Amino acid sequence: MPVDGMVETDGHTTFYIEDGPKDGPLMMFVHGWPELSYSWRHQLPAMARLGFHAVAPDLRGYGRSSKYGSHADYSQAKVVEDLLALINAFGSETAIWVGHDWGSPTVWNIASHHPDRCRAVASLCVPYATLEYGVGRVIELIDRNVYPIEEYPVGQWDYQLYYQECFEQAQSTMEADVEKTLTALFRGGNPDTVGKPASTASIRSSGGWFGGAGQAPDLPLDSRVISAKDLSVYSGALRESGFFGANSYYMNHEVNTAYANTALDRGRLAMPALFIAARYDAVCESVNSPLGRPMRAKCSNLTEAIVDSGHWMAQECPGAVNEVLEAWLTADVGTL
Repeated sequence: MPVDGMVETDGHTTFYIEDGPKDGPLMMFVHGWPELSYSWRHQLPAMARLGFHAVAPDLRGYGRSSKYGSHADYSQAKVVEDLLALINAFGSETAIWVGHDWGSPTVWNIASHHPDRCRAVASLCVPYATLEYGVGRVIELIDRNVYPIEEYPVGQWDYQLYYQECFEQAQSTMEADVEKTLTALFRGGNPDTVGKPASTASIRSSGGWFGGAGQAPDLPLDSRVISAKDLSVYSGALRESGFFGANSYYMNHEVNTAYANTALDRGRLAMPALFIAARYDAVCESVNSPLGRPMRAKCSNLTEAIVDSGHWMAQECPGAVNEVLEAWLTADVGTL
């Protein structure tokens, strides 16, 4: 059973959950927006059964970890520092890093800036050499068959520009009814969306999140992804923290780009790397689009897999994700 822990380093507090033997190989799971360490509830016990010390922290701005009042406090460089301090507290030199959503740029940054601290790296949904380099990089990789430039100049990434232009409005809309917001966001994959523009491509033209309505619509819970209990955990944490920290991750593209450009060996990765694409992820569409192209050029030991899920892959299809992770760990990482 996962247990809670807390580490304080240089005035920063990181809450985490862990499972498995503490003398086992360290495996770090890094969540994305707007989630928690809890998002890895299906992976930690599975990896613990394999003998790993599996750990998932709440990132800064989330849950029971430290919150900050400036956008600049949520840059990738600062998040990387938090996580390296955490594994230092465990007395570990290296870890296997697994990330999802905004956690993906973080684990890719650890691999590219601190390869000595990264035994292997895996990402769900977000390929390497994309969001680490800012929103401009992913705009370059838009599938123009789906997003004609005249109609969708920034494609599915339009919502990221909305944060920069209307941050307070985005925050207030999400906080108006946190349960409704999370219920609207945590939806399972839909095969009918393949090849069609994502709703995030029209955030600005439609007046903001949820069509500019000021709050999320009243939708039924999608039990394929989260249960009523899960919703209660997420909503309780985000009611307390608000969305300022979570949304601030989108406000550091320029400094994140500069940081990414300081990666060692021009960002080439030699350690085992795994990328798991979600077949029905309309925003981070990596199956048919060019989004994964830079990753393939920069990783010399890359394994790729596809899971038939939407964006919330680890929660929607945990069994499939765990199987891919175990197969990769066995075949390529050599820790089992």
